[in-house]
This record gives sequence, structure tokens and C-alpha cells, in this order.
Amino acid sequence: MLQAFRERFGSAAGLRIFRAPGRVNLIGEHTDYNLGFVLPVALDLACYVGASPSGDGRIRVWSENRRELREWPAAEIAQLRPSGDWSDYVVGVAQELIRAGIPIQPRNLMVRSAVPEGAGLSSSAALEVSCARALLEDRAVDPLELAQWCRHAEGTFVGMPCGIMDQYVSVFGREGAAIRIDCRSLEHEAVTLPPGVVFLAVNSMAKHALANSAYKERTRECAEAAERLGVASLRDASAERLETAHLPDPLGRRARHVVTENARVEQFVAACREGDVPRMGRLFLESHASLRDDYEVSCAELDFLVETAAGLPGVHGARMTGGGFGGCTVNLLRPDAADEFAGRISSAYQGRFGVIPRIYSCRPANGAEEITNFESIPAPG
Repeated sequence: MLQAFRERFGSAAGLRIFRAPGRVNLIGEHTDYNLGFVLPVALDLACYVGASPSGDGRIRVWSENRRELREWPAAEIAQLRPSGDWSDYVVGVAQELIRAGIPIQPRNLMVRSAVPEGAGLSSSAALEVSCARALLEDRAVDPLELAQWCRHAEGTFVGMPCGIMDQYVSVFGREGAAIRIDCRSLEHEAVTLPPGVVFLAVNSMAKHALANSAYKERTRECAEAAERLGVASLRDASAERLETAHLPDPLGRRARHVVTENARVEQFVAACREGDVPRMGRLFLESHASLRDDYEVSCAELDFLVETAAGLPGVHGARMTGGGFGGCTVNLLRPDAADEFAGRISSAYQGRFGVIPRIYSCRPANGAEEITNFESIPAPG
């Protein structure tokens, strides 16, 4: 990245590089914006942002992945409006820092990401957090505030009303562990995963146009269901209350997913601690069924991948992960089954949809940090 930065901007004087990971959510889907529980892991797939002073009063951002440049006068960054492309994540974060009283200095930024876009592995949060770290330079900030700024940027500037999970785990990720997040108290704990298992993400390579509009619709439906139940959020709803409330369809099914999914997170954490891998796998499958039937955010590609994986040797369970309508499944399996699984799931999916899926090993990694070994940075994804 050092040489690429020098070639793009003419100098790499003062270059510093910051890394922020993508994530895969093991369980707890669409519960974060309902103030519930989630259990993601930060991935070793990350977004890297190199930064150095520009010296001419401008902020430039070069995306190696897209081969596109955006630039603005640093003094005007606070007045910019959304442009509807990837640079909104950068500008939105910069504006959040300005609101927090942190001045934005003229910088040259180079973005290189290994997190695949549209795969449900949170490439957007990785971009937000890595850019925030690069713009902060050496300023010490509360890590939770950093996650909240990035989340707010995505919600208000980009226009996606997401929960806190993606940005949170990108900041607080822990190598070798999942992170159980209480999305109301914003407290977390590391959950050590049992030995003898691996997690693989399978990218369906599909991203249906319905994803963004349906996400906003589910957010609205959950808020309406909570209001009808007389609770501040569905986090406070109980299974017993749902049975007697008789919410109209689809509100009842949306609420049922959130209530049961919160319970599954707690059950999954307990199964991890007990080393009960079969139970972990069953919870994966139950979660997917709920997302498919009650929350209605799955699609034919994801359902096929889950159903196929469930029948393969060494697989304990599978489920869709992320917002839905495409993206990835996450699969829990024995390490010795990984190679056969990859070959068979790829062959089956190609035969059904004519597309070769991409498969990623989900190794839990640390959260955002500065990189000092420039040679360790992978090529653009």
C-alpha cells in the first residue's frame, strides 16, 4: 500500500494506515435496531485506510477497489450533501467528527478493502470506522463514541437506519471470540467459541434490490408492533404477551422473530460455554427458519445454500447472516469437513443458479487499530 499511495498522491510522507474489520453475525439478526442481543465476530477481512497530510487544503479519497477519486475543500466538508455513492460514508463520518468538536484536517486518503461489498459482511461499517480512525489521527476518543458516530453517519447521512452492531464490533472485536452485545445498554462481553469448530461464510453473489426498502419497512413494522404491545421496543416484549396480543399480520410475525431471536442469542451463548456444538447448529437452523418465514428477509439463493449445507457431512448448522435478500450464509462445521464442504456447496449452487459462490473463513479478529507493518496489508478485494 505504501508504493500505491506514493504513486497516487506523489508522496507518502507522514503516511499512517488504519484497519477496521468487517463482521459476520453468528446469531441475533435484525435484533440490534430493536435494542436486543446480537453475537457477531469481527473478521480478518478488513478495510484499510492510508492517510497523510495533503498540504493544499483539500481532502482527497481514492478507492483502490473502485478506481475512483473524490475530493473536496476541507473547509467545506461540513456543508456537503449526500451524493448517493460510496463517498457518503466518508463524508458522513467526517461530519459526525466535526459535530463532536473534532476539526478535520486536509488529508489524502487511500481506501483498500478486503471486505466484499453486498455480501452482508458489513463493508460499510469497516469503511466508516477505518476512515474515522484515519481522520482522528492521534486524538483519543471513547471507543463507544466512535462506534456511535459511525452508526449515526450511516443512519442520517447515508440514509440507512441501521442498528449499532456493525460499527460496534468493528471497534470492539476480539481475536478468537465472538462479542455478545446488549444493544440497549451498549455493554458487551467476549464469548470464547468452543474448540473443534470453524465458521465459513458462503457468498450467494446475489443482492436483490428489495434489500434496502425492506430493511426500512421492517424497522417501521417493528416500531408499530412495539407501540401496539405497549413497550418501548420489542426487546421488552415477551412470548406470553405476544400470544395474547393478537397483532395483525405481518406485525405479529415480525415481533415473534425478534422475541425468539433474542432468546436464541442467549441460548447460543450458553451452548458455546457448555461446548454443546449440536445445540449451536440447531439454533442456526431455527434462526434461519424464523428469518425466512416470520421476518421474510431471505431469498431463494440463501434458502438453497442453507438447505444444501444442512445435508452435507460435518455441518452442524447454517443460516443467512446480514440484512437479507442476498449476501451470505454462515455455516458451522467440523474443521476436517471444510474442504469437502466448499467443493460440494459450490458445485451444487453453480448447478442451481449458474453462479460460483465465494467462500470465506470466518476467523475472529481484533477491532479497529493502526497498522505498522505495511507489508501485511492484502491486495484490494
